[in-house]
Amino acid sequence: MTKADLVKKVADATGIIRKDVSLAVDAFLDAVKDSMEEGHHIEIRGFGTFKLKTRKARMGRNPKTDEKVQVPERVVPTFKFSRAFKEEVDTSNK
Repeated sequence: MTKADLVKKVADATGIIRKDVSLAVDAFLDAVKDSMEEGHHIEIRGFGTFKLKTRKARMGRNPKTDEKVQVPERVVPTFKFSRAFKEEVDTSNK
C-alpha cells in the first residue's frame, strides 16, 4: 500500500476530501520524523512504537574487493508492532 492508497482509503472511510486527508497524513508523518530527529520515541497504543536504536561499531567487508572496512556506530530508527496488532493480524490470516 502506498501513501496515495492510504489517503484514498481514509478519504473513502471518513468522507473527508482527499486533499485534506493528504494534509493530515503528511502532518502525521512529519510529526513522527521531527520527533525522532529530536531523539524521542513515539508510542501509538494498539499499533506500535517508533524508537531509535544505537548500532555498535563493527568490522564489515567490501563485497567487491573483500577488503575489511570499519563500520562506525550509528543511530537507526526502528518500529515494533504492538502485541495487540500482531494478534489481530494473526487471527485475521487464519
